[in-house]
Amino acid sequence: MNFLTPPLQMKHKRHLLLLWLLVQSLTLHAEIKPNALFADHLVLQRDKPVPIWGTADAAEKITVSFAGQVKTTEADAQGQWRVTLDPMPASSEPHELNFKSEISNFKFTDVLVGDVWICSGQSNMERQLGLRSGQQPLVNWEQEAASANYPHIRHFAVDRKFADTPQLETKGAWEVCSPATVPNFTAVGYYFGRDLHQKLKIPIGLIHASWGGTPAEAWTRTEALQTSLPEVSKAQTKAVAEYPAMLEKYKAEEPLLLATWEKAVAEAKAAGKPEPRKPGPPRDPSTGQNRPSVLFNGMISPLLPVAMRGVIWYQGESNASRALQYQTLFPLLIADWRQQWQQGEFPFFFVQIAPFKGQNPEIREAQLLTWKKTPNTAMVVTADVGDAEDIHPTRKEPVGQRLALAARALVYGENIVYSGPVYESVTIKGNRAVLRFTHLGGGLVARDGELKGFTIAGSDQKFVPAQAKIEADQIVVSAPEIPAPEAVRYGWANVPEVNLFNQAGLPASPFRTDNWTK
Repeated sequence: MNFLTPPLQMKHKRHLLLLWLLVQSLTLHAEIKPNALFADHLVLQRDKPVPIWGTADAAEKITVSFAGQVKTTEADAQGQWRVTLDPMPASSEPHELNFKSEISNFKFTDVLVGDVWICSGQSNMERQLGLRSGQQPLVNWEQEAASANYPHIRHFAVDRKFADTPQLETKGAWEVCSPATVPNFTAVGYYFGRDLHQKLKIPIGLIHASWGGTPAEAWTRTEALQTSLPEVSKAQTKAVAEYPAMLEKYKAEEPLLLATWEKAVAEAKAAGKPEPRKPGPPRDPSTGQNRPSVLFNGMISPLLPVAMRGVIWYQGESNASRALQYQTLFPLLIADWRQQWQQGEFPFFFVQIAPFKGQNPEIREAQLLTWKKTPNTAMVVTADVGDAEDIHPTRKEPVGQRLALAARALVYGENIVYSGPVYESVTIKGNRAVLRFTHLGGGLVARDGELKGFTIAGSDQKFVPAQAKIEADQIVVSAPEIPAPEAVRYGWANVPEVNLFNQAGLPASPFRTDNWTK
């Protein structure tokens, strides 16, 4: 029985109707969603305008506030919105980043202001500090992790994703550096960030976007490739067209391949050696993360236009078989990232490929040439920390330290040596070749004995081992069997045995004075 009088019944129904309409309104309106980079524990870039962006309903009004700044905007017809905070000094004091709209009001906490660096590349950047199944442990990683109490170093691991078109969103979370979390950090990025933090005493944010085994073209925008390197797209089209025939060929040969493999496995077991990899079908070139542009689309595009200080990069192994092309491809990637970020010629520091039996000297030369012709870059030489049998050398601390030296010198203005000797020119004097260098770092040094790794050739282009001696700031190279030298090479091997350093303790890059094709 309803004991409400008719007027009260009408009022009760109106209240129910208003409540229903309110619920429907809240249901139909999506909450504002900042890009995943903006979350608890993030580090915002100091001394630069700081874009903050995300999605919401079209025409939704959004207010973002941080450390006394209040910025208001409205989502466009596609639901995209963006505000820009004014430049701020570094601050280790945690602040709240607040978001407000007509239906949302939330905040992120423990937000710092410092320097943000992008850490990208393939497996040697991807390699985490902590031990993972099937990996050789990194040198000293357990001791380093145990002492990694750096709450003002933060790490954001970008979700690994490839895409055929540029993406706007990513996934990930900021982790505060501690003994419990640091095993998940990129090892090279961690050592780099640790050294900068210790020196600068400011928060450091590391945005880690890498994927093992990937070529540079996967990280390069489609339009840039089509304009400057159309052969990359043509090669991809050709590979896709040829794949069906390759697959049929594999299927026809599979029984013989498996029988050969099984025999090799038995022989390896009997000899106590590692088993060979089981043969499998060829990779479908129309799928996967190695295709042109798909990692730029899936992992770099969602980061644009985050304010940051610069990029550290460790990649090139997957392009070694096309080292000549890499001389164009790598500078193209750097130039296009800079264009897309619209933050000027920001620092781009990279690692030269370490010695390994499967990595040719031409890929190191391509990286050296990129450094020489690309402004505001630096190259870390790893000739002394490679492993002939492991493409993933376990000494990552020197790599991060040397990247930090480059940043300290070129970004933060310290008067320090950041590079080993770099070949500049050669003069032929009779039967001797006299080499000059830049980045002397206090003087040239032959570490542990006489200089090693030099070869010399005459007009027949046949190189022989050479004697090399340091004379003042030059190196004199000769060999008895080469009376009229025309070219000198240093460290020109997959696994060079070299020992040229400067007084600052940094190794020289491999080089050659010629441009011969063999």
